[in-house]
Amino acid sequence: MRVMVFFDLPVLTAANRKDYRDFRKFLIKSGFLMMQESVYCKLVQNSSAAEAVVSNIKKNKPRAGLVQVLRVTEKQYNKMDYVVGEKLSNVIDTDERLIFL
Repeated sequence: MRVMVFFDLPVLTAANRKDYRDFRKFLIKSGFLMMQESVYCKLVQNSSAAEAVVSNIKKNKPRAGLVQVLRVTEKQYNKMDYVVGEKLSNVIDTDERLIFL
C-alpha cells in the first residue's frame, strides 16, 4: 500500500517558509520519497500502518496551506500512467528488502 501526500503551502512570509521547510523535512525523515514538487509517497505494509502514517501527518501539519493524503494499493499505484517523462529507475521504492521485526 502507498500513502501519497500532496501539499500546497504558502511561502510569503519567513514563518510560512519555515513551516514549509519543517513539513518537508518531516516527510523525508518519515520515509517519504519525492515523486515531484510537493508530491511525496511512502510504501507501507497495510492499511493500519497507513492509518498510523496519516495520523502522524495530522500531528505535524503546517499552520496554513493545503495538505491532502491519498491511500492507494500497490496494484492501483502500478497502473499509474506516465504521460510526459519516465519513471526513474535509480530510486528503490519496492518492498523487496523489507525486513519484519
